[in-house]
Amino acid sequence: MNDTAAELARVEAIIDTSGVAGRIEALLPIGVRPRQLTARTLLTGMVLTMLAGHDALLTNVLATLTGLPQADQHRLAVITQWEHGPHRLSYRQLEYTWRQIVCALSKEKPDGAPSEQLSGVLDALLEASVQVLGQPASTSYAVDWTDLEAWARPPPKPANDSRHQQPEQGEQPHAGRAGRAGTDPDAAFGHRNTNHPAKNKMFYGYYLQAVTTVNDERGEQVPELVRRMQIASCAQDPPALLTPVIERMSASGVNVGDLLADSGYSYRVAETWALPLRALGIALIQDLNPNDRGPKGTHMGAVCCNGNLYCPATPTSLLQLAPLHPGATSEQTQTHDRQCQELAAYKLTPISGYDHDGYRRVACPATSDKLRCPLRPESMTLAHDRPTILQPPAPPPVCCAQQTITVPPAVNAKTAQKHDYPSPQHRASYKRRTAAERTNATISDRATNDLGRGWCRLTGLAPIALFTATTLTARNIRTADSFHARQAANQRRAAHSLEPKARARRRTTTHDLLNAAAPP
Repeated sequence: MNDTAAELARVEAIIDTSGVAGRIEALLPIGVRPRQLTARTLLTGMVLTMLAGHDALLTNVLATLTGLPQADQHRLAVITQWEHGPHRLSYRQLEYTWRQIVCALSKEKPDGAPSEQLSGVLDALLEASVQVLGQPASTSYAVDWTDLEAWARPPPKPANDSRHQQPEQGEQPHAGRAGRAGTDPDAAFGHRNTNHPAKNKMFYGYYLQAVTTVNDERGEQVPELVRRMQIASCAQDPPALLTPVIERMSASGVNVGDLLADSGYSYRVAETWALPLRALGIALIQDLNPNDRGPKGTHMGAVCCNGNLYCPATPTSLLQLAPLHPGATSEQTQTHDRQCQELAAYKLTPISGYDHDGYRRVACPATSDKLRCPLRPESMTLAHDRPTILQPPAPPPVCCAQQTITVPPAVNAKTAQKHDYPSPQHRASYKRRTAAERTNATISDRATNDLGRGWCRLTGLAPIALFTATTLTARNIRTADSFHARQAANQRRAAHSLEPKARARRRTTTHDLLNAAAPP
């Protein structure tokens, strides 16, 4: 079997495993005469087109299908026998089937969010790609969102139009400028954030979110496959829409252990992100927004800080401890880690996990032999290498008067997570989130699929979402092939007692340039 045949067989296996073709066909109306193009053949052509690195255009899909070997064209009904002889699929037939599918998966009244049918198709297609390519031995996932600029543009604002004009009755406020509907009924204005402040600007389109598989803590490396996606208008809150996707993912039997997210997710309302995910037993590992860092009130006298409860006598300098910046030296890293270790001695120790209502109990650190406190006479017999409370609060608050206290889910609802923030354990675990950044980079690579403006010249959420899902499916195929090739190369080198091939350095530092210019 040649590479083209093997690639086609793998794509068809993904489509068949997902079952989305039959699900879509059940939604389509029955015409006077049968359609030549089926949903299965169309989806197969879309994935093959994305694998070839072409833009998301129906003409490219038609060229891909008609460029298959003759035997495959007959098998996929690209060529069928008509009354006057063989007939090859035409663009008009492809466009007709595409239009029927889009109408079946779209909402009657666009609101910027995908329909239930469309969400089911996206979930099943990506899940099937993971199953066919080999399910990674990991329960950890990283999430992130990126901008997906639409080809459409909102109508220009008239010169005599007020900036704060109210939308007319029946119009979507998010759809265009001044509340008037744009040419894309689902798109809206969003803000693009980059590492370069000069490139941060507004765009018109959608927010795309991906759930990428990462290796477990102390686990083996795994292929970073996208297992779920979510796409919606920029007028919608991305974390709030991703939560139901993860809930469906967990309900389908996929074990979600660790979930890594940046501060854009942790800063959202706890009722739409942290609380429902924590109720599923998911361990959140998140960066915290600067507004959420540091002391934020008290609970029964204990200080609420960075997702934990701390002794009322905790030094303020430790509570204000910030994350280690990326360019820190080894000496700065050691100092920061030592301060984090000292701060951990003041943390109230959890003595139970979260129950079904989100409650748990924590104990005074002096009763856990982590520090010495005069309010706990038995703790004063501990070694002096532990922190000592010199001035305990008077009168003692509840957390000091009782050995344990109950913590309701409303306390530290947004910031509670698996590891203490910003400890070395959190820093090492959070580094795995770079897989989400690599996912966004691979779908913006001009060498394969660049999801920039003009990549898809269709309007509406359903058509863009379908092409995006097939692009991520193609991306999963490339990622899995690259991972397995790299693993095979490392095994060959290990068989010859050679070290794994190191990655080449991508940058030349100032120190390198100075040494190169220095005379011998």
